[in-house]
Amino acid sequence: MEAKYPLKPEERVLYALRGLYRQYGYSPFKMGKFEEYDLYVRNKDFLVSDGIITFTDTDGRLMALKPDVTLSIIKNARVTAGCVQKLYYNENVYRVSGSTRCFKEIMQTGLECIGDVGLYNLCEVISLAARSLALIDENYVLDISHMGVVSALVDALGLDADARQGVLACIGEKNADGVRKLCPEVDIDGILALIASHGPAAQVIPALMPYCKGGAAKAALDELQRVTEALAAEGLDKISLDFSIVNDMNYYNGIVFMGYIDGIPASVLSGGQYDKLMQRMGKSARAVGFAIYMDLLERLGDGERPYDVDTLLLYDDGADVAALARAVRQLTAQGKRVTAQKAVPEKLRYRESIRFQS
Repeated sequence: MEAKYPLKPEERVLYALRGLYRQYGYSPFKMGKFEEYDLYVRNKDFLVSDGIITFTDTDGRLMALKPDVTLSIIKNARVTAGCVQKLYYNENVYRVSGSTRCFKEIMQTGLECIGDVGLYNLCEVISLAARSLALIDENYVLDISHMGVVSALVDALGLDADARQGVLACIGEKNADGVRKLCPEVDIDGILALIASHGPAAQVIPALMPYCKGGAAKAALDELQRVTEALAAEGLDKISLDFSIVNDMNYYNGIVFMGYIDGIPASVLSGGQYDKLMQRMGKSARAVGFAIYMDLLERLGDGERPYDVDTLLLYDDGADVAALARAVRQLTAQGKRVTAQKAVPEKLRYRESIRFQS
């Protein structure tokens, strides 16, 4: 049944996502607006934005308007052997907006799976990431990387810390010439193959196999192959491998991913495994999750709603209030969106204008 009063695009998305996550057993997570600033400053590199709004509480503690939800979920996570805790959230966060570059209250939605995370859980979360993008727009792409593959091939070069960071930066930029300059006397064929690799897993993984013959690299590539094969079996065919997704290795490990939709130049979804962050926060568990940046969806516009209201009902100061109220109710009973005004509001988009007569 079609809604009598159509929702805005971001409202429709939130409603659909909530239903999707509940179907897979994810429970809602709610939190307050504030956290102690220390939680964020200790994990600043994990945050999307380094801008944090702070204030001093009445007891002298330095507090922050929350710029992130994942850290609060980890802080409050209950770890039970052999189980996973499955949570989803729709929360306002306070950070620099990707669209305005100013501080903004932003609705962020996402989910986290924490505990004894195995291969099935990885596949489920990535599948839900792809399905989330499809609910926003059918023209989407989910790019996947594996930090284990990247780390193992970079470690094999035997570089010092600075050179290693330089190579990782070049991989993120797909800068093959930069790698050649940093490693003039080292076999970098595997790294160059990583940089050149982008596309369907069925094509990319065989091309990388000669460079991932044993140890950690092979184990990571095998895991990536199992995951992508499971996703393909679900009919999720808008998934590509792209090893330029290089997140902070102090926090992330294993599979990481980013999602894009047509019409928005930045990623609207970001996620991955963050077992190392769990360890840093004293939790003996694994974790995987993702977040969707709802502020970016504002760029999609509202093509299905060219009008703010269906009917603009204009009335004079001396109008009969009871009769005016009846007229509004009659129009709303027809499924119309109505605003009663004495004058036409600036920039109001309306389908029809009616002059009320008492």
